[in-house]
Amino acid sequence: MTAARFKICGITDPADVPAAILAGASYLGFVFFPRSPRHLDLEPAAFMAASVPAGLTRVALTVNATDAELDALVEAVPLDMLQLHGSETPLRVAEVRERYSLPVMKAMGVRDPEDLAALEEHSRAADQLLVDARPPEGADLPGGNGLAFDWRLIAGRRWACPWMLAGGLTPDNVAEAVRVTGATQVDVSSGVESSPGVKDPHRIAAFGAALAN
Repeated sequence: MTAARFKICGITDPADVPAAILAGASYLGFVFFPRSPRHLDLEPAAFMAASVPAGLTRVALTVNATDAELDALVEAVPLDMLQLHGSETPLRVAEVRERYSLPVMKAMGVRDPEDLAALEEHSRAADQLLVDARPPEGADLPGGNGLAFDWRLIAGRRWACPWMLAGGLTPDNVAEAVRVTGATQVDVSSGVESSPGVKDPHRIAAFGAALAN
């Protein structure tokens, strides 16, 4: 079985970039959402994104961003993909894809079987899905909460576009998550941190190693 590709999301420090690369990451995620402890201003994000070698995918995570906000982001930061992590509709996903000529990953929250219909609908508009745990009611953040969902809900499922598993993944549970769901791609943020927004290079290395074994 081929090892799952993985994304280190919420890069906040230039040292996070080589740590993710050495661990074998295929995607590096940068967060642009002021309420997140992983939020970046455009200038440091541009510096870090420019240091990512060719062949790795630089992803910008936004939440219900306006065209003006996305215009400024895309102009300032070299990117390969946009991740929409808010309540964006399939129509909005299609608009963003057309406006910026960049692949779009749409994050969708899952808690109950009833959440799966929306995944199907968005999979026809997005280039990729990020299947995440639905945040608790009243949560400040749409993701990065360190919560997992019942992986059996999506075991063996496929959609109209490629997908990535997220939500509460750690070096200790990611291999089991891949086994249960059949995911070929996974995303981690808080699961490789020593504190909110602070990546731990040892945990990043352990995450990559767990997927390589």
